[in-house]
Amino acid sequence: MTLYTQVANNRLKTWVFLIIYTALLLAVGYGGAWYLQSSDILLIVGVIAIAQGFIGYWWSDSIALAISRAEPMDEKRYRRVYKIVENLSITAGLPMPRLYIIHDTPINAFATGRDPKHAAIAVTEGAIDKLNDNELSGVLAHELSHVGNEDIRLMSLVMVIGGMIALLSDFMLRSMWWGGGRRRDNESGNLNAILMLIAIVLALLAPLAATLIQLAISRKREFQADANGVLLTRYPEGLISALQKIEADNEPLAEANKATAHMYFSNPLSAGAIANLFSTHPPLEDRIAALKKGSGIPS
Repeated sequence: MTLYTQVANNRLKTWVFLIIYTALLLAVGYGGAWYLQSSDILLIVGVIAIAQGFIGYWWSDSIALAISRAEPMDEKRYRRVYKIVENLSITAGLPMPRLYIIHDTPINAFATGRDPKHAAIAVTEGAIDKLNDNELSGVLAHELSHVGNEDIRLMSLVMVIGGMIALLSDFMLRSMWWGGGRRRDNESGNLNAILMLIAIVLALLAPLAATLIQLAISRKREFQADANGVLLTRYPEGLISALQKIEADNEPLAEANKATAHMYFSNPLSAGAIANLFSTHPPLEDRIAALKKGSGIPS
């Protein structure tokens, strides 16, 4: 798959994603409107769906950076990082992204923004301190690949819209729990029970459906960015070594959460069997094996 094909596919995925997530939002809103006996709820949800799409497109990078407590990177202090990104950007034919620093010790990074001209890359202090130039180049090339492939727009929209579905579903479930529902007089008891069950199922399954879509998008995207990152550096050993260090380090990122986890170079949350099952990232050993196989390096 060429770079241009990936960009076209990601643009298509963005539209498909927006349609599916908007449908999920409206489905939850319809259930809430029925249960709370207010058609205004559906109107409000429709307005929210349009607003969050607008916000997700224009300001998702600022939201992601603020949530992660990333600060603008001082060019003099972090000249090493600037030089690596400048060289990689020239090689990739991309504009120089804005650089940010996350003051935390795990090895990690993420890219965000609505397009390559408005991109930003945030890097942890741990990545700068613990990785040599080849390893850091591999990580930053991976993130620049997300920028070049226009993954960053889709990743940012996932963060904003997925979070909105979770909040709306939580509000609906709380409303049901604390009462204030539909009138039951002049209603068939069985029909009312069925409709209430449907509303509850919508509220419970919408966030799960949103998460499953996110997993399907994110895991394949990481393998593609690894492969494209190696094409940029021409040195697969650097990225492989960085992934091995992260695997050995196994340190969660303090400021990461489920809303932003899919944006990072590697899973920033605590590991574990259940956590790995629902992780937005493929296992590190699988990424390392894929890179070794693609580069002809013995396992």
